[in-house]
Amino acid sequence: MEGETRLLTNIRQLTFEGLRAGEGYFSADGSKLIFQSERAADNPWYQIYLMDLETGDIDRVSPGHGKTTCSWVHPDGGKALFASTHGDPASVDLQKAELEFRASGQTRRYAWDYDEHFEIYETDLKGGGYRNLTKARGYDAEGSYSPDGKLIAFSSNRHAYTEELSEEDAKIFEMDLSYMMDIYIMNADGSNVRRLTDVKGYDGGPFFSPDGRRITWRRFAPNGVTAEVYTMKLDGSDQRQLTRVGAMSWAPYYHPAGDYLIFTNNSLGFANFELFMVDIEGRGEPVRVTFTDGFDGLPVFSPDGTKLAWTTNRTANGKSQIFIADWNDEAARQLLKLGQAGFDETKLENAPDLSQNAAAIRADDMRRHIEYLASDYMQGRRTGTIGERRATEYVARAFEAMGLPPDGDDGTYFQPYEFKVTVEPAAACRFTYTIDGVKTVLALNQDWRPLAISSIGAIEASEVVFAGYGIQAPETDDFEEYDSYAHLDVEDKWVLALRYWPEDVEEKWVRHLQWHSTLWRKAMAAREHGARGLIIVTGPSVETKEELLPWQSEVSMEGSILATVSVTNAVVQAWLDASGKDLEALQDEFDKGAAAMGFTLDGVRVSADIDLVQETQTGRNVVARLYAGAERGETAIGVGAHLDHLGVGRGSGSLAR
Repeated sequence: MEGETRLLTNIRQLTFEGLRAGEGYFSADGSKLIFQSERAADNPWYQIYLMDLETGDIDRVSPGHGKTTCSWVHPDGGKALFASTHGDPASVDLQKAELEFRASGQTRRYAWDYDEHFEIYETDLKGGGYRNLTKARGYDAEGSYSPDGKLIAFSSNRHAYTEELSEEDAKIFEMDLSYMMDIYIMNADGSNVRRLTDVKGYDGGPFFSPDGRRITWRRFAPNGVTAEVYTMKLDGSDQRQLTRVGAMSWAPYYHPAGDYLIFTNNSLGFANFELFMVDIEGRGEPVRVTFTDGFDGLPVFSPDGTKLAWTTNRTANGKSQIFIADWNDEAARQLLKLGQAGFDETKLENAPDLSQNAAAIRADDMRRHIEYLASDYMQGRRTGTIGERRATEYVARAFEAMGLPPDGDDGTYFQPYEFKVTVEPAAACRFTYTIDGVKTVLALNQDWRPLAISSIGAIEASEVVFAGYGIQAPETDDFEEYDSYAHLDVEDKWVLALRYWPEDVEEKWVRHLQWHSTLWRKAMAAREHGARGLIIVTGPSVETKEELLPWQSEVSMEGSILATVSVTNAVVQAWLDASGKDLEALQDEFDKGAAAMGFTLDGVRVSADIDLVQETQTGRNVVARLYAGAERGETAIGVGAHLDHLGVGRGSGSLAR
């Protein structure tokens, strides 16, 4: 729809299988999505699944029987939580009865069941079983981890089963189990449970703010007809109502910048749910996001704030599935009348009092600066992000407090600059090879993939030289030289190199070679030897979900050094067949770490046309002057230092994985 394009572009369906799917939530590193889906032939209800967004692989997380809902991946990526009734002894019989009911041709209107056997479970994503975190009678569900993984917020009506209810409340609760639902919080191990809300009606769907200091949730009126979005502190105090629409506003979710939320609302028609957004102060009317009749709900932002996933029935069969789209944060801020920086730069949270800096440099001052710039509030300070803008604002204030005059643009401390970010491979990318004149065109993202550090443009057909692991590690006092290019002529040719580094060597050798084995350094080595491009193959000896290297966005101004692609093992083996060689045998030989000769592949010529979709972003330097004396001369010495860093671990430069 035209109205959606101002905020959502590149809309595509993410889940397809089963009767329906929904409630998808990103892992903290953005690489996975955990969601619920009705897709098991022997279970008519939702089960929990984890999707690898790089490979598309999907694994079931929940046990497979009973009802499940409301999942979340722990920030460390090693475990997840979800709500389930599989502990109910009758769960298997109940699902069999439901299957028989549906097989009879009967149908019932879809409605959520607030089963008193719902409990919150934690599971080790590496197969470590399930741990029950809640053990109270009542509906315990809708859980989410805090950003640091130490707390879980959830919804429960447990108190209705233990407290004495008034006659009126008891009658209402008997008809509507959600009537006594409130927000609770507990430690991530299930201990120290405390209740945060205590009103009649359904308080549910709690999510933490990105800084972990507040919770947002939906509060239904006692009659269940309308709901509004609220936020509060972690102790239940300072409850603020953000929406006053008079309809059903629910499923609020914070943008990672923390200054606005997106939520679901049916103000345009009882059955027409659309997405809206509002700032965290609830100022002004909510701004509409989606414009498609039917159901659009349960929205979530990716951790970097560049994508939106949500549940919608805009599918071919009208059943709900999860969709994903690129999110226009800049347009959202304009519509909400927020600053371009995404926050009020005059209100840096918990910033040290810069007026207390001593004239001389003190360790305490240095510590305060470092601790603040390295705090979670700065979100890693990646160039072009809200974290970088917060950090640069702080440094500018520090310069001002020190009495240093500004030397940036227009009399400010700031010097903005634009840079390009590689987003994804363009559909026009082509990769072709010939063997003895027979031409083969490879399928993008199936047989091959250009990598984000690649240069763009056409590379004419050229020979291919196999260079083992493609590593150049100079001699040191402790290690001999390791040179994959010894005696190889790769000028104006493609270099074919194995991914990673030799495995069957001493651990100290592995540590030494790892540093020289990054994709960047392999590409640099190939370029320095005059190669036209670098081809990376994983090799059959490596256990991996996907042979092709995963796509990772990079700053292309740093990375465009050489045409760089990843291809599958099968493609390379087809090339090697012409030379009578076996890829696995070659990898085994090079894994031993001893000197092994590379070679030119017989009869193989490769050409490519690489095009990458890029976006322009803006970063900024902070510039001030320190004069040597009273006389302000024209001569100056420039001293620079890096303020930006790796952000939240999305780029390949980060060791967060």
